[in-house]
Amino acid sequence: MDPHGDHLLSWPALPERQRTEDQWAAIAGQIRHAANKLGEPLPLCLPGEPRQCGRSAQQHALAWAAELKARSHHLIETYAPSAEAASYAAGPLYKERLAALRAPAA
Repeated sequence: MDPHGDHLLSWPALPERQRTEDQWAAIAGQIRHAANKLGEPLPLCLPGEPRQCGRSAQQHALAWAAELKARSHHLIETYAPSAEAASYAAGPLYKERLAALRAPAA
């Protein structure tokens, strides 16, 4: 999988969002699995992903999440019954769902 975002981000660890490398690897695998269900199968970086290519599991999780977001958006554009429906799903509906995820649990 390439790119991993190396050209843009230095990937500092955020203390308030610390996860272990194994936790990030599990998340990366789950995201890749979800993305595979939305299109052509995705290749692994290398047989020892994520460590063998030299990038962290966190980098893999975020890169696969970007792939999943792109595949989801493509699915909306391709299969919406109209341009208006696609615009609504990719715009206001998406923002509503994202806001709900960001809201603190009551």
